[in-house]
Amino acid sequence: MERIAILIDVQNVYYTTRQAFGRHFDYRAFWRRATADRQVVAAFAYAVDRGDEQQRRFQDILRGIGFTVKLKPFIQRRDGSAKGDWDVGITLDAVELAAEVERLVLVSGDGDFALLADRLAERFAIPVEVYGVAELTAEALKRAASKFIAIDDTLLIARPG
Repeated sequence: MERIAILIDVQNVYYTTRQAFGRHFDYRAFWRRATADRQVVAAFAYAVDRGDEQQRRFQDILRGIGFTVKLKPFIQRRDGSAKGDWDVGITLDAVELAAEVERLVLVSGDGDFALLADRLAERFAIPVEVYGVAELTAEALKRAASKFIAIDDTLLIARPG
């Protein structure tokens, strides 16, 4: 079985699926699809911690699926802007995991990860499979990915009713 690592940019997938579809990403459906006939070496979900109860329940669901949840505090700046991205943390974990896996599965549309995908392919011969919302995923990341999988209805939580 192919050894994989899964890295999910939770904030990116939350906002892009909400913007494109008005729906939430289905982490369970994704897990079933991404891990089929594969051995998961590591599965990290990178999130921002705002400290509210609903978010804690969501994080517990992710843990129940099989993810290790990595949290970074949400920082609200005086000018009203916010900070809480995980780009550097995701990149460092990906490079560290490269020696242990045969493929990296990345869920994000952030073009900053194109360089990471290129570097993993060049230096470690690790293909990077990217899941993202097609129209909101950076073209550079799509090109750098060994395989791009567009998030569609099969990876979204059904609307109630």
